[in-house]
Amino acid sequence: MAFPRRSRLSRRSLLAAGLAAPALIGLGRAAQAATTLKLSHQFPGGTIDEGDFRDRMCRKFAAAVKERSKGAIEVQVYPGSSLMKTNAQFSAMRKGALDMSLYPLPYAGGEVPETNIGLMPALVTSYPQAMAWKSAPVGRKLTEILLSKNIVLVSWVWQAGGVASRERPLVRPEDAKGLKVRGGSREMDLMMKAAGAATLSLPSNESYAAMQTGACDAVITSSTSLISFRLEELAKSLTSGRGRSYWFMLEPIMMSKGVFDGLTKDQRDLIMTVGAELESFGQEGAQADDTRVEQIFGKAGAKVETLDEATLGRWRDIARDSAWKDYAAKSSSCAEMLKLAEAVA
Repeated sequence: MAFPRRSRLSRRSLLAAGLAAPALIGLGRAAQAATTLKLSHQFPGGTIDEGDFRDRMCRKFAAAVKERSKGAIEVQVYPGSSLMKTNAQFSAMRKGALDMSLYPLPYAGGEVPETNIGLMPALVTSYPQAMAWKSAPVGRKLTEILLSKNIVLVSWVWQAGGVASRERPLVRPEDAKGLKVRGGSREMDLMMKAAGAATLSLPSNESYAAMQTGACDAVITSSTSLISFRLEELAKSLTSGRGRSYWFMLEPIMMSKGVFDGLTKDQRDLIMTVGAELESFGQEGAQADDTRVEQIFGKAGAKVETLDEATLGRWRDIARDSAWKDYAAKSSSCAEMLKLAEAVA
């Protein structure tokens, strides 16, 4: 008995679908298993062994995650703001448009005022004090705030900073008068204004151009950025952050909470474990650059100076009356953050 043409086509279609099903299922499993995360940052790119330690930290993170997940997660690193502009990265993570970033936390202060605690002048003055934040109440509070804004703090990175000046040194508060200074955060700018400086706000990767054109007389940024952005080519003076500094910035690896929550529990645990393990690499890299920056600027002919405890205390007094006071007045949440931070000695 012959089947009608429609029935023959239906049987043929069913047979084809049946044969294709295993392949489709296999493709589905492969697609589900392979997750690609994009990690952006503003700093110069290099290799896993050479270059800016922040880029190297991101590459080490990517390599470890790929290896331990057996290829189920691949992290692609985009240095030099090549994926998106610097200031857009925090907002993009909150919206899930960017997976991850190693990002200067106070750059997010316009959206989340509490994050300016990550570069509060003269509040953190040493690496042991900085690294103690993670397990202290101030660190737990900051983590909670970021989570509420759809950001997961994956890896804590603190960096000391110094001052590169085109002409005269910026060491003592009276040195600031009349200078155009890049401080790196609203609070740092408030301290510099209280000392008599004019300020300008720009990401550290725009510092070279600002100094080159004369728009900026002095740049305050991390030791690593002073090196990576080649400011020794323009500076006649360096105030080093080695030993003690009023400039300590929290520059963590962060992740979009929406993207993080979309991973399996094992994958989430892996991300956090690798992030924690790399924190010692970050701290060692930052401290090594505090010494290396002095060598590089000295070799280029710059006068190198450091802060003594008395001078640091004078900066702290100015910061407390200006930046700290302004920050605490923003909200009860900011006031609580500052109180918790002051408790970490």
